[in-house]
Amino acid sequence: MVSLGDRRELLGFALAGLLAYAVDLGLFTLLRGPAGLGPLTAKALSFVAGCTVAYAGNALGTYRHTRPRGARPYAVFFAVNLAGAAVQLLCLTVSHYGLGLTSQRADTVAGAGIGMALATILRFWGTRTLVFPTGGRVGSWTG
Repeated sequence: MVSLGDRRELLGFALAGLLAYAVDLGLFTLLRGPAGLGPLTAKALSFVAGCTVAYAGNALGTYRHTRPRGARPYAVFFAVNLAGAAVQLLCLTVSHYGLGLTSQRADTVAGAGIGMALATILRFWGTRTLVFPTGGRVGSWTG
């Protein structure tokens, strides 16, 4: 059973993630279109901005009563998010090149659907375990 505290944590994490996603997508669109940057440069910059927004949302909101672990919690948070991005790319790679599912729909399902779901689970675990750990959690999410 998921406790009220766990539900609040999940909701806070999801809200910070949605805001970060909006910033990432909006900035990518702006940098790619009117700013005229290349796709990789635009994505790298929007990814960093999204990570920063997600970290701030979690640090100031979801985990505000928790001390971050280590001297460089943002660096660990960024690494967790890079791992999540790698999971999304791996899902897309396996589907597109390994399974031969090459339609735009298949790519979207693999990268933005399955990949995003698995990456979100990894990011949630990494954020609560490696960046903002708290002792004595009880409930089904402690694993």
